[in-house]
Amino acid sequence: MIIVQTPLRVSFFGGGTDFPSYFMEEGGTNILSSAIDKYIFVTIKKRFDSKLRVGYTRTEIVDTVDDVQHELIRESMRLTGIQKGVEITTMGDIPAGAGLASSSAVTVGALHAMYTYLGEPVTAHQLAKEACDIEINQLNKPIGIQDQYICALGGLRFLEFHPDGNVVSEKIELEPRLRYRLNESLLLFYTGITRKADSILDEQKANIRNSRKLLHRIKFMACQAREELLSGNLDIIGTLLHENWMLKKQLASRVSNSTIDAIYDAALNAGAIGGKITGAGGGGFLLLYCPYEKRESVRDALSTLEEVPFNIEPDGSKVIFNYRR
Repeated sequence: MIIVQTPLRVSFFGGGTDFPSYFMEEGGTNILSSAIDKYIFVTIKKRFDSKLRVGYTRTEIVDTVDDVQHELIRESMRLTGIQKGVEITTMGDIPAGAGLASSSAVTVGALHAMYTYLGEPVTAHQLAKEACDIEINQLNKPIGIQDQYICALGGLRFLEFHPDGNVVSEKIELEPRLRYRLNESLLLFYTGITRKADSILDEQKANIRNSRKLLHRIKFMACQAREELLSGNLDIIGTLLHENWMLKKQLASRVSNSTIDAIYDAALNAGAIGGKITGAGGGGFLLLYCPYEKRESVRDALSTLEEVPFNIEPDGSKVIFNYRR
């Protein structure tokens, strides 16, 4: 039995600029993102027969890889060469499709579990690169390439994606006092609104050519936020998050809606400095930056929503249990 734990993430700045169709033409892009202490767990174990069993919100028991309906697991099996005789399950701390990169965490975690089962060493960068290949090239998902890297690598990171395929990752190490203050200033609320991210991302991807000025600003803000973090100017992050959200809402028509706008305005009126809907937008989770002394006021204003406490997670995808007989 092998169990792999892979973190989910919140992306702060640069989202939307990690589509290859943008950064391949623009000389690269920058992302500021963080893994959080909410996880996807993938288990794998040998079966007593040659069948394949895949468990998630449903259970599949099939004879061949081609028969597996869970496309992320199926393509991970194809890539690693596992053909038969295993049981694989996925479990998550957060519902799928909520904007915290659960799909990428599943793919990274599945690959990690399968390579460990096969006894093959694998690096975090390899996991991320192969997860990108599965989601973008094999399954044609309209997504960028940041989520796979932050889920694989973990930590609070400044990522640089270059047109030649090179990925540079800088783990931002804050002194304990600042790290604690940042954790305490970030609040995460579930809006209760579900959405199909693919339709939003399809529109956003189609609008890239007409959105270049917006995307240039979003890309620059990731660099600006990195400098402010390293300088200890944490409250500026809230201001930049607000500006980023105003820009992001212009990238596609369904990034926000009247309900989300009302929730966000209520948070600002209660003392939050800024925030954004995580992931593609349209629903899922609202991330807020809030001064410590205003947190209870914001919580009161959003009392009808479920808050999900979280912290920055220093580790990426890792094996937490490996028992072989």
